[in-house]
Amino acid sequence: MSLNILIIPDKFKGTLTAFEAAEAMAGGWRKGRPEDRLETLSMSDGGDGFGETLARQERGRLRRIATVDAAGQSITAPWWRLPDSNTAIVESACVVGLARLPEGKYHPFELDSRGLGIVMAELRRQSVKRVLIGLGGSATNDGGFGMATALGWRFLRPDRSPIERWPELTALRTIEAPTEARNDWEVTVAVDVQNRLLGAEGATRIYGPQKGLREDELPVAEACLERMAECLRRLNGRDDARRAGAGAAGGLGFGLFSFFDAQARLGFDVFAELTGLEAKIAWADLVITGEGALDASTMMGKGVGQVANRCRRQGKPCLGLSGVTTVRPSAASGISRTYSLTPDLAGPDEAMAHSSRLLTHLAERAAREWRP
Repeated sequence: MSLNILIIPDKFKGTLTAFEAAEAMAGGWRKGRPEDRLETLSMSDGGDGFGETLARQERGRLRRIATVDAAGQSITAPWWRLPDSNTAIVESACVVGLARLPEGKYHPFELDSRGLGIVMAELRRQSVKRVLIGLGGSATNDGGFGMATALGWRFLRPDRSPIERWPELTALRTIEAPTEARNDWEVTVAVDVQNRLLGAEGATRIYGPQKGLREDELPVAEACLERMAECLRRLNGRDDARRAGAGAAGGLGFGLFSFFDAQARLGFDVFAELTGLEAKIAWADLVITGEGALDASTMMGKGVGQVANRCRRQGKPCLGLSGVTTVRPSAASGISRTYSLTPDLAGPDEAMAHSSRLLTHLAERAAREWRP
């Protein structure tokens, strides 16, 4: 009996993109059950790969913009224009992403988000009406300071001299908006975390060390963002620092809320809506998902866990394929059965080196063993 199979993995971090993982799984399943009807989706929850993933699903056209990376070096960054011509998709990691920089060469105090501001200014000139920005993977911790300066916002000391580097924001007295600030476009921020800007679970203390901030530098970085947030609260009449997602991408969520009046949505919800995920799950007799590591964090709001939860609600079986797993199949998790490269097929080093081929073998094994 042929089945409808929906394959929707996230990336296998460090080895396979979500698209590559979906292709590998589909190739293996076809070998094991060639009679089945397959549909593949590559998942993104707002982090790395968000722009390309959504553009592929929505038939967006690739465009490029001359800008700078987080270190101020000239780059050409991608963005995608959707068929309605008024909507742009931007991925912050493609502009100011940590992966774009040599490891350990730059300190976060030397980096900022100016490149994203250059991109936004160009989109404004191209008469884009709606911008969807995926946040995640940022190298910066400047709260959107650099982005705002590129758009004409002024950050002034008590003597009205301008602040040009975000680590000097402790001296900030006032912020002035550009004279031609534009309010006739809609900016939506797709976030993969819910952290606020400040505090023990804020941008600096949770993600700063991952970007190179030392323990003794955290109070300085926190004080800079706190001072900027205080000035913007007075200017805008609202406390954007307390909004969920404000701490995403080194505080870029906060910057987009404050300087663009952006609205935040969970990246996976944006993905699910644009791809019609609920209807696709309803069509499927079986859903196959997975990521590099299926673990406790998978079931705490990450994309794979959200897929499994939607399968559970619709009463659809769901297989989890991964590099390694500690998740136990259960009715509560929505995962019916798990397969992993390690230790099922290979050791950790071999699994990393040959992940695509091994994932194809793993999917073929799952197909041959599956009984409706």
